[in-house]
Amino acid sequence: MAKAARRRILTTLLAVLAVAATVAVVVRVLAPAEVETVARDPYPAAPAPTAGVIARLPVAPLVVDGRLRVYAGARQVYADQPVTGRHRVTPFWSYRRWPATLAGVLAEGNTVVSRWSDGTLVALDARTGRVVWRVDGPEPGSVPEPRRTYAGTVWDPAGLYVGRAGTGRTVLLATGPGALGGYDLADGRRLWRVDVDRDCRGDVGTTAGGELVGVDRCEGPAAIELRDVATGVVRTRWRPPDAPGQLVVTPLGCRVGLSGCRGLRTAGPGGENSRGWLVTGPGEPVPAPGLDAPDAALDGERVVDTSGGVVVGRSPRTGEELWRRADIHPARVLAVEPGRVHLLTDRRELVTVDPITGATRSTSVLDLGRDGIAWRPGRAYAVDGYVAVERLRERARPEDDDQGYFLMAEPVLLAAT
Repeated sequence: MAKAARRRILTTLLAVLAVAATVAVVVRVLAPAEVETVARDPYPAAPAPTAGVIARLPVAPLVVDGRLRVYAGARQVYADQPVTGRHRVTPFWSYRRWPATLAGVLAEGNTVVSRWSDGTLVALDARTGRVVWRVDGPEPGSVPEPRRTYAGTVWDPAGLYVGRAGTGRTVLLATGPGALGGYDLADGRRLWRVDVDRDCRGDVGTTAGGELVGVDRCEGPAAIELRDVATGVVRTRWRPPDAPGQLVVTPLGCRVGLSGCRGLRTAGPGGENSRGWLVTGPGEPVPAPGLDAPDAALDGERVVDTSGGVVVGRSPRTGEELWRRADIHPARVLAVEPGRVHLLTDRRELVTVDPITGATRSTSVLDLGRDGIAWRPGRAYAVDGYVAVERLRERARPEDDDQGYFLMAEPVLLAAT
């Protein structure tokens, strides 16, 4: 064979190999992928911290099982420990997906559920970080771009809730434009799916009685739907008396996040015609005048109201005053969890009270090092006696970029109460 012919063959072969190598790299980089990095260390014990600020963090934590802190990223959900660590440290476990983006995270017991932009629901065992189950769910639709703390992703995940069915089963609810789905939290088995109109309804949370709360404005004035979490069937369709045409519904007294809520507040877009309701059993919501005030918070069978300049405990059903704390500096309700109402005073004191008696459970100043108290609260969250809050610049506006919005690079404080 002539030397020129051999050179042509060799050149062609090298070109084919180069193309093949390029294709392999493109497939490896662009193909959908997930990376599961499981825990190497034993599951930590639950500490018993003293009251006060325990950590300053760059991102918002979910406290899981009183042992771990779980965080969100653009394409990642990950955990660190101990829960009392002063700073975020190397992940205890991590789970990544690509090219989907993370839309929401929810924790229930030892299970951490992540929801992704393609609709996929992935449950992880919090003790190891291993995938327990993975299913296709409704796509979440347009999710607001998260700020750098990802507080909305982990503390208020859009369209992601849990509910307790009458049988005791824990049901995961995933809702989005055009579809709703219910899944057994234990194994991911789909229990039901309902297709709905895309542009004229939305969901706001679940009730303590095992119902998904939705607002339907597809046919006439907006009405509230209460849908059985176990079957997806609408039990009750109801519109508050004298309700405005555009109805805003706010869940109250929730066990965690917007799940397991015992009350609702209905109002117009500007807060007009504000009315409180209890949703602890089947049937239509029950009037709760004690919840009418926009600053009233519900915890169990007590309302804590700060609207009058002092902290007052009331009956939700009658509005009757049951206790009063005039000794607490002017305060607002920062967060609520079963058995604890967390108040933030204008001196940036965190005062935790028992909603039944009004007695103080703990008091501490939300400050760490030399950070100071010249800030205002953003999103906040509470579970198992832990409270986390974003610190914003005093003049921060929603349209500001993150540098102008948050107080510093580590704007989230985590405190024990």
